[in-house]
Amino acid sequence: MTTEPVKTDPQAEKLASRFPTAYTILFLLIVLVAALTWIIPAGQYDREMNEAVGREVAVAGTYTTVDANPQGFIDVLLAPTAGFYDPDSYAANAIDVALFVLFLGGFLGVVNATGSIDVGIRAAMRKMTGREVWMIPILMSLFALGGTTYGMAEETLAFYALLIPVMMVAGFDALTGVAIILIGAGIGTLGSTINPFATVIASNAAGVAFTDGLIVRLVLLLGGLAICVAYVMRYAMRVKADPARSIVAAQADSNKQAFLSGGNGTVEDRLSGTQSVILILFAATFAALIWGVSSQGWWMAQMGALFLGMAILVGLIARMGEKRLTATFVDGARDLLGVALIIGLARGIVVIMEQGLIADTILNSAALTVGGLPELAFINLMFWIEVAMSFLVPSSSGLAVLSMPIMAPLADFAGV
Repeated sequence: MTTEPVKTDPQAEKLASRFPTAYTILFLLIVLVAALTWIIPAGQYDREMNEAVGREVAVAGTYTTVDANPQGFIDVLLAPTAGFYDPDSYAANAIDVALFVLFLGGFLGVVNATGSIDVGIRAAMRKMTGREVWMIPILMSLFALGGTTYGMAEETLAFYALLIPVMMVAGFDALTGVAIILIGAGIGTLGSTINPFATVIASNAAGVAFTDGLIVRLVLLLGGLAICVAYVMRYAMRVKADPARSIVAAQADSNKQAFLSGGNGTVEDRLSGTQSVILILFAATFAALIWGVSSQGWWMAQMGALFLGMAILVGLIARMGEKRLTATFVDGARDLLGVALIIGLARGIVVIMEQGLIADTILNSAALTVGGLPELAFINLMFWIEVAMSFLVPSSSGLAVLSMPIMAPLADFAGV
């Protein structure tokens, strides 16, 4: 069946051109938070070392007001740098995450240069001709597995460029590819069963075993995944039947140009022996990542080293040669450089809050808001407070360490 190409909506293009970039939005948030340090009273909790968490945590009931430390023009300009590392003590902030993202980009760049992933997915699609929609639950389950075991987030970034074209070739739209990755990993993280960066740290900070509530989280994961898979499959089938029903129908032509142009007219859909080996190594890399993070205490340095080592191994197996391997790795890292910069900017917001001594004030206000409420009201309000604070503290482990030592005693008092 042939369909007429959907014209790009000029209004959508105009809106996209006027909407600020993520860099601008984050920098404006830094400016806004700096302005708030002149308005919100400064305050601090006493802190003590929590051996289970390995960090200092706030002590409930110790909040006191302190002298204000409003952040000025120079502090705003230093915030993006301070988001990566402390300019005074040289202590790392988000620089380890940013470097990890670059190593991940390099690894995926090398793997992608071999064509293994593209050909592998096309081969799977060829075998499932007429049943392509069933790739959706398979792929979403894999991303959910990463989310529930180690909070897969930055690791998904490079998969968008790989999966979106495949979904479009299968007759779906670009949003289907985005939804598979974003919703799949998101529902996995929401139902974090053994995620050490969210569930384990939060449980330790609250003084409870992370296995408490494991069955409930597992039910939440499986139930949420089933609902999300059904929703994405339904949307994908509607789009395949009638492309005009796509939410991004107005950008159909531009998406095709962005994701499907540059081909040579020949689409390979059969894996070579070398590509099969590389796909096995690719899967083994993420299996090792899950094992290391969930049971061996790996953090960004170890994960970055894993991706670097596997990139070299894949390059050797593919017989790339030193110059091509190096160039491909650098090109892959370059593709995610913008993401690395965004990570530093986002962390800069937290730096301004901490230096301006308003982070604990906001937390204390939240604690006073939920204190003494009935159980059901406490649970719901607590949820939305954590959602709101996650915009200010974009780190699951950081948010857990900041809020759980205060919120957990309040939850005990409320009877939940």
